[in-house]
Amino acid sequence: MASARSSFYFVPLLLLLLLSLYSSASAASSSSKPSCRSGTAGNATDTARLRPGKELLKYRRIRALLKKLNKPSLKTIQSPDGDLIDCVPFHLQPAFDHPEFKGQKLLDPPERPKNDTFTAAGGGSSRAGEVVAQAWHATGEECPEGTVAIRRTTEKDLLRASSLRRYGRKPARRGVRRDSTSSGHEHAVGYVNSEKYYGAKASVNVWSPRIGDPSEFSLSQIWVISGSFGNDLNTIEAGWQVSPELYGDSNPRFFTYWTTDAYQETGCYNHNCRGFVQTTNKIAIGAAITPESVYNGRQFDITLMLWKDPKHGHWWLQLGSGLVVGYWPSYLFTHLARHANMVQFGGEVVNTRPAGSHTATQMGSGHFPSEGFDRAAYFRNLQVVDWDNNLIPAVNLKLLADHPGCYGIQGGSNGYWGSYFYYGGPGRNVKCP
Repeated sequence: MASARSSFYFVPLLLLLLLSLYSSASAASSSSKPSCRSGTAGNATDTARLRPGKELLKYRRIRALLKKLNKPSLKTIQSPDGDLIDCVPFHLQPAFDHPEFKGQKLLDPPERPKNDTFTAAGGGSSRAGEVVAQAWHATGEECPEGTVAIRRTTEKDLLRASSLRRYGRKPARRGVRRDSTSSGHEHAVGYVNSEKYYGAKASVNVWSPRIGDPSEFSLSQIWVISGSFGNDLNTIEAGWQVSPELYGDSNPRFFTYWTTDAYQETGCYNHNCRGFVQTTNKIAIGAAITPESVYNGRQFDITLMLWKDPKHGHWWLQLGSGLVVGYWPSYLFTHLARHANMVQFGGEVVNTRPAGSHTATQMGSGHFPSEGFDRAAYFRNLQVVDWDNNLIPAVNLKLLADHPGCYGIQGGSNGYWGSYFYYGGPGRNVKCP
């Protein structure tokens, strides 16, 4: 009987305890719900709840993009500057993701343009030399034959990007203009546009210009251009650039670019889309160039040549006195599938007008062209390729600086440097507010 009485009292007590816990939970839940008078607090709470989902989606997109860009490698080289250089089998590089390229085999480099000779920078001066080295070469390691050297894209690279969808592309521009004044891009260039062109060659010294804002860049390059400056613009581009957003540092890096629609939806830097086909295991596109030129000291330059293969129509790229890097397949292009109608040499910066004034991002050495050799950036031995695959001097060269108080250009010609110009500047100064 005592046992039954104990059970009788225990059950109501248990029910009371459960009811008490339920009431406390309901009160807490009610107090956390937004009222009509506390909408802001409620929205903040909802946003906090949603954030993990958004972060997870971004993480998944990053992982998917890394898998797309970084191909299986036979070997990885750790560069002293922090880069990872993957030795990727030739047929696994990103260009092979393009449906037009399935099953393609390695092409032998085509016949180089006639009259292709190499001229050193300083007329034999000990204060000038050619650069063909990259930071990862300091390890003494090489990629095996049958592979290509590709700089690995990291999660940090993608997290720096202003847009994952446009990662590895120049900012989209509306209404691209020859003088660039409507796009935030500023230039100091020499160009020719009076003939049909099938390539170009020049040497440019390498610097490490200061970048005023992490979202900006400074570059020096050759453009091979066809089409109008509307949405049908085709370009292939190669040179060196400093871009903290793209690479995470301020080192000058060897790069390539292409577009077929004026930088809208097609094309990219380096291997960031299925475009450029690399053929060498000696150079990694996007890797740092070393050494750099020194103000009032030794100068180092790179020689670039781009030319159209007369047989297959592809556009090939050579670095230095004979190192063929690879090619842009002709099927990528519309107008450039035939020829170029303009060749341009020079510098470009992005000016985001931080704090409402002109950027302090430098072009070239960061000094005006009037300072000359050892101090200013230069392009020398400017040449183009004609219809018969001949390298000839770039005659009728026009010079343009669309913001001369910020970045200038001065040209000339002599027996050793041929057609040349000095260019660049500091950006914001008393003449460039």
